[in-house]
Amino acid sequence: MQPTSNRCAARSMALHSFRALSLVIVIVLFIHGSALAAPSFSFSTGDPDGLMAMASSGPNSQIEAGDDFITTAPTTVLTSALFTGLITGDVPLTNIVEVNVDIYRVFPKDSDTSRTLSVPTRANSPADVEFDGRSSTTGTLTFHPSLPSTFTAANSVLNGINPSPNFHTGGEGPVTGQEVGFDVNFTTPFTLPADHYFFVPTVQVTGGLFYWLSAPKPIVAPGTPFSPDLQAWIRNTGLDPDWLRVGTDIVGGNPAPTFNAAFSLTGQVVPEPPSIALAAFGAAGLLAVALRRRRQA
Repeated sequence: MQPTSNRCAARSMALHSFRALSLVIVIVLFIHGSALAAPSFSFSTGDPDGLMAMASSGPNSQIEAGDDFITTAPTTVLTSALFTGLITGDVPLTNIVEVNVDIYRVFPKDSDTSRTLSVPTRANSPADVEFDGRSSTTGTLTFHPSLPSTFTAANSVLNGINPSPNFHTGGEGPVTGQEVGFDVNFTTPFTLPADHYFFVPTVQVTGGLFYWLSAPKPIVAPGTPFSPDLQAWIRNTGLDPDWLRVGTDIVGGNPAPTFNAAFSLTGQVVPEPPSIALAAFGAAGLLAVALRRRRQA
């Protein structure tokens, strides 16, 4: 029979081993959980290329432009965005009174497909209505404009947004204004299932207009290339709920240009349930082994 002192020592060693293993399991799970919770979604179309300025000026002028992005995780939470445009009128940044960001899915989702279209096509366009939206007026987003600098875009679209057959206007020529980047924080984040979306920002400026600047298409560094990368679309109240392609429909030509718009997104990817379950099963297995060894000791 084992002496009492030896049995006590064995139990003490087993207890220490059990506590050490438990600590390791806790640390592993903490690291695993921290990694899953860390910001892991980012997307960018890159810097403005100076080719096109698309009016996207909010509730008063009722013009909105959109460009697309894709989420592939089961759930992506968007927490912030950055988009770049021109502000005309030589007004101070304090004249920016409202910023809105809407997320649209790709047609035919959220759309009436039984209507007669007033545009050449709706294939690969934003939907009729938004999937979700945030606004500075409701406190669901906050924004910080960057210090402005003078910028000229080679072409622009403002008034020439017309239904068929008069959609081809060629654009309205160069426009110059203050280049401003809008750093947006979604105080109420967007929660998006895996899908193809359009990002649609609008900015209301007292005494001026906001034009969203184009970015290279195809996307180049420092942008995030993806496929299929759709072109930018635009509409006004006269066209709503339809949309026109800025390059193919409005500018036209052979070949017609296509445009992206300058924006980036950041957020978090929610871990898949199997990943969490796998971690839990692994921890349970380690704990079971530890308990068995403790009992044997």
